[in-house]
Amino acid sequence: MKVPSSNVSKLLTPDQVGDILGVTPHTLAVWRSEGRYELPYIKTGRLVRYLMEDVQTFIQARRRTAPDE
Repeated sequence: MKVPSSNVSKLLTPDQVGDILGVTPHTLAVWRSEGRYELPYIKTGRLVRYLMEDVQTFIQARRRTAPDE
């Protein structure tokens, strides 16, 4: 069964997520193994992928604004 592409979230590689977050794929591997941050991922065999929505949520959760002076 083929799913329409509009219903499928974009899957990103660790290289792509690393570029977005400004970290290396190795850092992402450390985060996964240590459970350091709650960044969901999909693992199929040796492949690791991230949903674009999860990466965006991860970024938004860490967004900070300067306190009013």
